[in-house]
Amino acid sequence: MGAEQSVNRPDSARANPIPPDSPEPRHSPLPDKVLEGIRMFNARAFFEQHEALEEAWLAEPGPVRDLYRGILQIGVGFYHLERQNFRGARNLLTYGMDRLAPFEPVCRGVDVRGLRAAALRCRDELERLGRDRIAEFDMGLIPLVRVDESTQVASGQGGSQTSAASANPRG
Repeated sequence: MGAEQSVNRPDSARANPIPPDSPEPRHSPLPDKVLEGIRMFNARAFFEQHEALEEAWLAEPGPVRDLYRGILQIGVGFYHLERQNFRGARNLLTYGMDRLAPFEPVCRGVDVRGLRAAALRCRDELERLGRDRIAEFDMGLIPLVRVDESTQVASGQGGSQTSAASANPRG
């Protein structure tokens, strides 16, 4: 899990890679590897989610690849948080939130706005605690990636995959 290169652009400086009037990319079902990565993210298997989402990100030629990469980076941020790597956690959460910004509010059934807001709350709490108190971070704040099941089912992906992606592993 190498560190990602950052350009540290504000959200408004990133162009929206998918025009709002382009229905295919925003409303297509998620590939199986992305659903697998989301299931792993939601199960807090952050190293493993990285592997699945990276495979999907590298295979995707279109701009929606940044959706997959943004989710991946947020997951890697939580991986670093679990290992009490303050800088890695803060940076990867920021990179992921920035990468997801153009896909708000929802893309391919993923609640992008909700994920970004939850990741921001986590990053803010991490910064409030600081490097010396990172062990006090409430891991219960780590969000789930929410996926609209109807988007996946209506597109022929099957309900069981998406149910697993949006299920709460904590009960």
